[in-house]
Amino acid sequence: MNAVFAAIFILSCAVLLFLDPAGFLPALLDGASKSAVLCVSLLAAYAAWLGLMKLWEESGVTRGISKLLRPVCKKLFKTRDEEALSAIGMNLSANLLGIGGAATPYGIRAATLLDKSPDARYSSSMLFVVNATSLQLIPTSVVALRLSAGSAAAADIILPTMLATAFSTVLGVLLVKLFVPTAARKEKRLLRARGKQK
Repeated sequence: MNAVFAAIFILSCAVLLFLDPAGFLPALLDGASKSAVLCVSLLAAYAAWLGLMKLWEESGVTRGISKLLRPVCKKLFKTRDEEALSAIGMNLSANLLGIGGAATPYGIRAATLLDKSPDARYSSSMLFVVNATSLQLIPTSVVALRLSAGSAAAADIILPTMLATAFSTVLGVLLVKLFVPTAARKEKRLLRARGKQK
């Protein structure tokens, strides 16, 4: 992916140098300053939310959220591993708040633990889909991006984001429930057939 972005950047620079040589350096510096401003504003948003997540973790709120989500997670991910359920609960709660960066470590821990479960293929597929569709109540990162871009009503996207992510999550969960068990059964049949041939 880095090679693709590098090629796009080099091609864009070559075109700009050819079409407007005098505007090349100002455009490059303007882009760099805008990206620095964006990084600082996102850093502030992430620092606030990650600090809150750490505070929740140390005060026991995260355990409460995990316990609240545990019955749903047990049915949805088909696992009884308490550590995996706790990591999934934290991952889901961070995604609900729209802070994917905070959700990532919990998602990685959950994926590692789910790989050891008896129904690993289904559980891992469900975790991947739920994270990819990412149900969000508060799209923190997008609101922060809109604020840094000077939006007058940065929070106007909250309801559309909730509706869109709810729809994509429900659809993704239904598709995993429909297709992953079928694929697992076909795989077992193939393995049995190969075993009989030997």
